[in-house]
Amino acid sequence: MKFIKMITEQTLQEEKIAAKRKSAKPMLWVSMISMVMFFAGLTSAYVVSTKREDWVTFDLPNGFYISTLLIIASSIFLIISQKLLQQDKRQLSLVTVVITLILGIGFIWQQYEGFNQLKSSGLYFTGPESTVSTSFIIGITFLHVLHLLAGLIVLLVVIYNHFKYKYKPNDLLGFELGALFWHFVDILWIYLFFFFYFIR
Repeated sequence: MKFIKMITEQTLQEEKIAAKRKSAKPMLWVSMISMVMFFAGLTSAYVVSTKREDWVTFDLPNGFYISTLLIIASSIFLIISQKLLQQDKRQLSLVTVVITLILGIGFIWQQYEGFNQLKSSGLYFTGPESTVSTSFIIGITFLHVLHLLAGLIVLLVVIYNHFKYKYKPNDLLGFELGALFWHFVDILWIYLFFFFYFIR
C-alpha cells in the first residue's frame, strides 16, 4: 500500500508540474513577444530617421562592446548553472547563478560608462547639443537597461529560491522561466548592438 501511495503522490506531483509548465511558459512567451514588437517599432523608427538631413553618425562607445561580452558570458554561466542543477550539484549551480548576477550588474555599469563616453564626445540625449541619432541610440539602450533590471530582479528571486531548496532536478520550472527571460534580454541586446553597429 505504501508503494502504491508513493507512486500516486509522485504521479500527482508530476501532473502538477506539467500543469504549471503549460500555463507559465505561454504567458512568458506572450510578454516576450510584446517586447520584441516594442523594440521592433523603435528600431524601425530609427531606420526611417537615418534618412534625415540632420542625422549624425558616430562610433559606438567602448562600454557597449564590453557590456556585450559581459552579457554573453552571463548567459553562458546561467546555462552551466542549470545543467549543474539538473545533476543535483546545488552548490556549484548556486555559485554560477550568482556569477550571472554579478555579470549582469557589470553589464549595466558598462552601459552607464557608454553613456558617459558618448557625453564626453559631445553627444547628448536631450538639449541643444543633442542629435536625433544620439537620442535614439541612448533612448533605446536605456529602455533595454530597464528590461535588464527586471532580469536582475528575476535572478535575485532564482537565487533566493535556490537557497530555499525549491528547485529539484525533476522540477526546475521557476529556474527555467527565469533563465528563459534572462537569455531573452541577452539576445535582445545582441540584436540591438549589431543593429546600431551596422545601421548608423
